[in-house]
Amino acid sequence: MKHTHESHTHDCSATDAHYAHGQHSKTSWRAAAHATLHCLTGCVIGEFLGLAIGVSIGIPAYPMMGLSTVLAYISGFSLAVFPLMRSTGLTLNAAFKAIWLGEGISIGVMELVMNGVDYHMGGVRSGSLGNPLFWEALAVAVPAGYIAALPVNAWLIGRQLKKCH
Repeated sequence: MKHTHESHTHDCSATDAHYAHGQHSKTSWRAAAHATLHCLTGCVIGEFLGLAIGVSIGIPAYPMMGLSTVLAYISGFSLAVFPLMRSTGLTLNAAFKAIWLGEGISIGVMELVMNGVDYHMGGVRSGSLGNPLFWEALAVAVPAGYIAALPVNAWLIGRQLKKCH
């Protein structure tokens, strides 16, 4: 049985995330918080792996942040696409089409902020996973990324550009 995007998707913006007159309701912020936490999970996996690999083998800061961002997109999209395929029967291509815009924007905002914090706090230049600076920068970058992406996700959900999967 082939499913279409329109026939399967739980539209959190219509049910859980009421959006009216340019104002986000409490439920839309709740949906955005859930979507942002979901996005953060994928971003942190990729961010940590990229930084850990980069710091361990001495990759310079900017290429390391690039690696972290690529891995964050891979893990973030994977955490959205594969569960959607499993729950709906969508193909990989159809599931990716359903999530790419909202996830791409959310991950981009989150990674921009997380990498900026990691860079400015010196985590990407810490030289070792054993250096407390690496962990301190990551500990600040993660909530900063969440805080930056939360209003973006609320806006995306309110405009029905992102679902709360």
